[in-house]
Amino acid sequence: MEYKIKTMGNKIRNFADLETWKEGHKLVLKIYKLTKDFPKEERFGLIDQMRRAVVSITSNIAEGFSRQSKKEKAQFFLISKGSLTELQNQLLISKDVHYLKLEDFSDVIKLTVQVKKLLNGLIRYCKNS
Repeated sequence: MEYKIKTMGNKIRNFADLETWKEGHKLVLKIYKLTKDFPKEERFGLIDQMRRAVVSITSNIAEGFSRQSKKEKAQFFLISKGSLTELQNQLLISKDVHYLKLEDFSDVIKLTVQVKKLLNGLIRYCKNS
């Protein structure tokens, strides 16, 4: 089932309208797909850590969206950025222990960089407005 929310023009009415959340959601789906093929012994190790970190990214974007003050919003977006950095570290480990092919690693790292840029934009907006 696909999650869609109707918007009025380009107006952002829900967290799922945020480009940052949309790209983060792509990252969630990619991580779940990639970790599906990791060794079974990593089920309660790296797989769970990576999945928790990536879900935390979009969850904190969603929660930050619903906060009233810009300061609160920025705090949740900063937490999301921390989870993203944690995921990048876990992706490097996964590549180095050969759980990820270089091509898959490159693709997913590019997506993390894109999400980080979008998060930085949200954080700047909250701090400067």
